Amino acid sequence: MENTSKEAAFVSKLIAEYYKSSESIAPDKINSREFGAGTFERKIAYRHMLFPNELEFKKFLVEKAPPYLSYSAAYYKRPDGRPMENKGWLGAELVFDLDVTDMNLTCQWEHGRSWVCQICLDSVKGETIKLIEDFLIPDFGFSEKELEINFSGNRGYHVHVKKESVLKLDGEARKQVSDYISGNGVEIESLFPTIGQRGVKLIGPKPTDKGWKGKIARDLLSNIEKGTDNLLSMGIDKATAKNLYNKRALIAMGINNGNWDMVYIKNKAEFWKKILTNQAIVQSDRIDKNVTKDPTHLIRLPGSIHGETGLTARKVASLSELAKFDPMKEAIAFKKSEITVKTLKTPKLIMNGQEFGPFDGEKTTLPVYAGIYLALKGLAQI
Repeated sequence: MENTSKEAAFVSKLIAEYYKSSESIAPDKINSREFGAGTFERKIAYRHMLFPNELEFKKFLVEKAPPYLSYSAAYYKRPDGRPMENKGWLGAELVFDLDVTDMNLTCQWEHGRSWVCQICLDSVKGETIKLIEDFLIPDFGFSEKELEINFSGNRGYHVHVKKESVLKLDGEARKQVSDYISGNGVEIESLFPTIGQRGVKLIGPKPTDKGWKGKIARDLLSNIEKGTDNLLSMGIDKATAKNLYNKRALIAMGINNGNWDMVYIKNKAEFWKKILTNQAIVQSDRIDKNVTKDPTHLIRLPGSIHGETGLTARKVASLSELAKFDPMKEAIAFKKSEITVKTLKTPKLIMNGQEFGPFDGEKTTLPVYAGIYLALKGLAQI
């Protein structure tokens, strides 16, 4: 927010009122967590904070009204100890951070990376569901009840694995989890044992295979079925994409039986190696690997205000709830009254089921949540 002290004071008052009237947002094991708080300029301006109980925590929130609030996925003997080695690390949840800014969507070419449209929100939600349904549950054996799903308050989702067996994983073990989900280290020869052998049928993975083999087969079949545009986005040239789509029934029959040689492709070994390497990246580069592998990282606290949007970071109860979750409606914090703002050039904003704008420099009266959203994004002045 390009804020004046008057604007900052206005928004801070709203934040304080929100925390005063809301139910407790204190996490479990609060006195074992480290906390960090931010200003409108810095998301984490200070950290190494300890709150002994919910009462002291709420008092801090109401008095300080921080625009950003983060907490550790780790548990410590002394959360306020410093340097980090003095905290007495006891363990940490395994955390995955998915953010739409990492997704390179075509809509971002139009509205930029700081703005979030409905396509952005739907896309990052889809990747979050894919992470859980395609990796965490089938490949790692976690149950849904061992996962916590949180909307970040802005552009993505955080998934916490709270299972006891992951708490003691060190940074290297967490990196291995991240590498697996990213397809890092997956060898093409392990997927295609006959690749590169002249005159030999190309044997490859089946959709029913476990792990990356099955994922790659299923994803390719899905993209072929969806049409040539999806194949072009994988890096396949137009003529080959058209050929694959036209022969999709034959290809599906072959791949379902592990025969990836049903349609002639020149230099097939190089072709599939390129395509499947791209697939691995496309399927899984949505995760901030630094968050996953760092067992001391601070992450947005569910229930807290996000200082770039005025929305709340929000827990989502289940996978089925996530599928229908609308953050621009269900994560609104400031619901009462209206506000007048002077806008800059802004895209259309959809919040709480209503459309606002697009705007281009006019003065307008909006619901307070919409006006604050634009102001915090730097696209309006209060």
